[in-house]
Amino acid sequence: MALSMRLSRGGSKKRPYYRIVIADARSPRDGRFIEKIGTYNPLLAKDSPERIKLDADRAKHWLSVGAQPTDRVARFLDVAGVKERAARNNPNKGKPGEKATERAEERAEKLKAAEEAAAEAAAAKAPAADSNEEAEAVMAAEVEAATEEPTAEAEAVAEATAEETPAVEG
Repeated sequence: MALSMRLSRGGSKKRPYYRIVIADARSPRDGRFIEKIGTYNPLLAKDSPERIKLDADRAKHWLSVGAQPTDRVARFLDVAGVKERAARNNPNKGKPGEKATERAEERAEKLKAAEEAAAEAAAAKAPAADSNEEAEAVMAAEVEAATEEPTAEAEAVAEATAEETPAVEG
């Protein structure tokens, strides 16, 4: 029989209250259990001593018998000093999903096409404005302004592409 050390939900709608129980892993979450070893009330303040009540001796006993704690109960056991819990790391958590990367690529392509069109328009207007030096100065200033100050959308695309490229570890 596989034993599980887990939370069993009680309380009313929108007012959760949990019992920390030892149960057969195959039994339902709120169903039959072997022993209640504590309680957890998430509605109380985090520094309240009433938030988590745990019988540490019974928890040690059930761990020695082979009960497997769920992740949340393992956190409680770590805080109580009963069982050490290794910290986990998810490096992919902050990365954008497939759709977000596709949208970022589309925005980058549109931005690049708009810049190319602006450059072509500037090149087409430049030969006609050879006699007028002021027009050339204005166009040069516009091109510089466009290249110096990227829009918020261009910055978002640049950040997204920077996150996609893997960092070289040395």
